[in-house]
Amino acid sequence: MNLQGKVALVTGGAVRLGRAIALGLAAAGARVAVHYHRSADAARETVAEARRLGAESAAFQADLSDLEEAAALARAVEGRFGRTDIIVHGASPFIRAALADTTPEIWRQVLGVLVDGFFVLARELAPGMVRRGEGAVVVILDRGTFDPWPAFLAHSVGKSALWALARNLAVELAPTVRVNGVVPGPVLAPPGYTEEDRARIAEGTLLGRWGDPQDVVDAVLFLLRADYITGEVLFVDGGERWAHRRRPEDG
Repeated sequence: MNLQGKVALVTGGAVRLGRAIALGLAAAGARVAVHYHRSADAARETVAEARRLGAESAAFQADLSDLEEAAALARAVEGRFGRTDIIVHGASPFIRAALADTTPEIWRQVLGVLVDGFFVLARELAPGMVRRGEGAVVVILDRGTFDPWPAFLAHSVGKSALWALARNLAVELAPTVRVNGVVPGPVLAPPGYTEEDRARIAEGTLLGRWGDPQDVVDAVLFLLRADYITGEVLFVDGGERWAHRRRPEDG
């Protein structure tokens, strides 16, 4: 896919990794729709920066856990840009809660954004991609997709379900629309992380260091451009998922 002039919707595109991806797409020549839920000021700043990079860009507010708002978001993006060629689904409530602390409201909000909202966006936008003969989707996952993460129960289950949905879409929408996933590792520290926290996390990777948001941006751009890759997931984690194998007792 040649990204020049393509319309890309980035959910959660106002802050942190989503912002980096939105700006990476803008720098690559895409026209960028920046979705946000509550981060209106940050969304405006991201749009302004995308425009400084020479990209057409606009911000769109929606609570993706509300199916009507998700559908309205899709219509608004199409109304503003006339089409959607790319979806990068990065919106992701990150709520620490094990089973006893996971209320039905938390469960519905987290899975609503991760799975239901993405389902609606795909249902609304993928047919246009198919008609035009080209489209690409990238979902942003994490280690909770593949390993139990009881302290973040809804998040982990939601990411797993998101990847299951993405795999199904890769099959159903082939050969016109490609669907892939990216699993970032430690590239952007959460607020409040100490130097000790950062050092501990770095030691838990094979490369012994943190990555950078640009590493994830590069992976997303690669998958959007790689026309012979679909239904795959790319880990950008410095080998974090294999670091435990360095222990002598693991052989």
